[in-house]
Amino acid sequence: MNGQAQLGDFLRTRRSQLRPADVGVPTYVERRRVPGLRREELAQLAGVSVSYYTRLEQGHSQSASPEVLDAIARALQLDESERLHLHDLAGADRHRPRNRRPAPERVTEAARQLLDVLEDVPAVVLGRRSDVLAWNQLGHALFAGHLDPDGPQGVGERPNMARLVFLDDHTRELYADWPSKARAVVGNLRLVAGQHPQDGALHALVGELGSKSTEFASMWADHRVKPCTVAAYEMRHPLVGNLSVIQQTLSHGPGPVVIVATTEADSPSRAALTLLTQATAPATTRPVTQDLRRADPALPGSRLLTD
Repeated sequence: MNGQAQLGDFLRTRRSQLRPADVGVPTYVERRRVPGLRREELAQLAGVSVSYYTRLEQGHSQSASPEVLDAIARALQLDESERLHLHDLAGADRHRPRNRRPAPERVTEAARQLLDVLEDVPAVVLGRRSDVLAWNQLGHALFAGHLDPDGPQGVGERPNMARLVFLDDHTRELYADWPSKARAVVGNLRLVAGQHPQDGALHALVGELGSKSTEFASMWADHRVKPCTVAAYEMRHPLVGNLSVIQQTLSHGPGPVVIVATTEADSPSRAALTLLTQATAPATTRPVTQDLRRADPALPGSRLLTD
């Protein structure tokens, strides 16, 4: 999908979600044919001509200035993440690399060292498409203990957290408020799709999830965007029962991120994680990093999933 098409869809959807009363637009009790703001009403709020705004929605303009985009963002009452997403969509085609495949995602040395020291904290390294690039023992046990810790989920595939959330029964049951987790996954994928419009594998993932999950298709069509930075979840683990965790994203700029799940000190949830550590501890000491092709004795405790 090209950037202008995504931009038009985003603008139309968000305009339809904004009621006239939300922005002080008088309706004079007339019968309205659209559920949200009309194009002319949004254009007036943003201070642009109706014809210009219409061209933006129809994907016929690639020259929107940052100032105009910010004015439209204010008119739509977008938050900061949504405003940046709007800018990404508007500039997607202008900045699209030609005939260039995205570089394969790798686990950085810093991320490997972080997994090594986070022995008592569940941690997972995710690529931008939510592919699991690596995890420590407790991260695997908490998020995907039903999967082989050392192998891919299916032939030639890494485990993928978005795919697990929507298509895997174990993961669905893991979250007491599954819709909240699902919306967070979709909101983050929306942001990534705006930042990487050339990523064919990402668009293939979105297409797969949309075809296999009506819930994903509905959430994707809503065009809500949200970075996965910090979120609290109630989890129902089959081995240790209920626990409350805060999932945090640790990022060092472009590239894979580390997701950690923390619990309150001296809480039942902390005790549940301790029990999970004991329940899933290997009978013998494993090599430091378990690679699908080789064992590296330099990094005990973490597992790297390779291409």
